Amino acid sequence: MSRIGKQPIIIPDKVAVQVADGNVTVKGPGGTLTRQLHPLLAVAADGKQLVVTRRDETRLARSVHGLTRTLLHNMVVGVTGGFKRELDIIGVGYRAEVKGKALQLALGFSHPVLFPIPEGIKVQVDKQTHLTILGADKEMVGEMAAKLRRLRAPEPYKGKGVRYTDEVIRKKVGKAAASAGAGAK
Repeated sequence: MSRIGKQPIIIPDKVAVQVADGNVTVKGPGGTLTRQLHPLLAVAADGKQLVVTRRDETRLARSVHGLTRTLLHNMVVGVTGGFKRELDIIGVGYRAEVKGKALQLALGFSHPVLFPIPEGIKVQVDKQTHLTILGADKEMVGEMAAKLRRLRAPEPYKGKGVRYTDEVIRKKVGKAAASAGAGAK
């Protein structure tokens, strides 16, 4: 039995959960999220709890049991408190600003990069170099942060680029420092 999958999901008072036709819909103050269930799993809402059970004991059913429970738990957390991911933009002249439904980024290219903001995601820009991505869907928040980071990944010599706020970049010693040490011998 999956240790994670057998744990019940506690439903807060502000959240309504509906299970119908293989879909689970979670409504709360942060929005509405829907996810399709795997056919090998069943979800039962009894009282203020959601319980995920397997229909059979196949290897596939066992492997998606804990995953499904975690995805449903993330939906409940998302509609109550939401998720956030923070990014820092490091480099001379690198900056960001929100323009309508898009994020305009200056990342050292010859042109500004326009990144469309998906529905259900909110982006806040502080001091032009600090981004905060907010949303109810954890998957969408993480995916948008990863796509923004991929536009200009941090390089290992000066550390310029887009990085997660809590990310640590290990810097390499440059060619000048390496050759200066060799010439001193």
